[in-house]
Amino acid sequence: MKKMFGVIGDPISHSLSPLIHNGWMEEFKIDAEYIAIHIPDGDFDRELGILHDQGFLGLNVTLPHKKSAAKMGKRSELVDTLGVANTLSRLDNRQWRANNTDVEGFKTDLKRFLPLNKWRNLPVTILGAGGSANAVAYVLDETGAILTIANRTVAKAKMLVEGLKGNHHKSLSLEDGIEAIDPAGLVINSTSIGYGDDSLNLPSSEGGFFYDLSYGQAAEKVLGEARDLGWQTRDGLGMLVEQAADSFRIWFGMDPDADSALARCRLMLGND
Repeated sequence: MKKMFGVIGDPISHSLSPLIHNGWMEEFKIDAEYIAIHIPDGDFDRELGILHDQGFLGLNVTLPHKKSAAKMGKRSELVDTLGVANTLSRLDNRQWRANNTDVEGFKTDLKRFLPLNKWRNLPVTILGAGGSANAVAYVLDETGAILTIANRTVAKAKMLVEGLKGNHHKSLSLEDGIEAIDPAGLVINSTSIGYGDDSLNLPSSEGGFFYDLSYGQAAEKVLGEARDLGWQTRDGLGMLVEQAADSFRIWFGMDPDADSALARCRLMLGND
């Protein structure tokens, strides 16, 4: 009988996680299957129990369930710190262990885009204050960057800043945060801008770095705008693959080939 794994979220049909994990399972000749599972907002606890009863051994978690996933009885210290989780591992008695692999995924991918020795005192604007922004802020705070968290709801940005170690960070509204962007710094977009007709209205730059946590057509709209204004750009596909690789290590104790998975994803999206 195949071992079962999956990714849960709402929506979820767009997810590339099955392509990533099933490819690795085939490469390692693991008799397992990884599927996308739609769980509507509000149904997390009930559906998680059903998946446990069905024998699922591991789950990745995406929006809107990352905060709910952090409330597991067993969780890593990092999950306690962040308040969000994206990886669950089956335990006995209908229990799960919660981990966060977004932190390692973002850090690993950003190092390819921006050398680690440039992170300290780097002015960084993070647009948005959701679950993924928590992981991003944690990584950059740990390495000494100077953060501005800009969000439509300023109180949520302020709460994120208050949970960080550094005392030099600040919170602003999304509009004020965009106006205050340092054109020589790093901008991380974790908002849904790009999925509609709205625009970020970025300032011009001469070599600043712009990183969008999304990927595909929505990200390309925002990244294209940034490139036209002189920013060096990267989408979030590398982070997706690297956080998946960390989940795979937790579940199987094996080190998967991130490059092969990234190539599969780029081919699927038509931007190889």
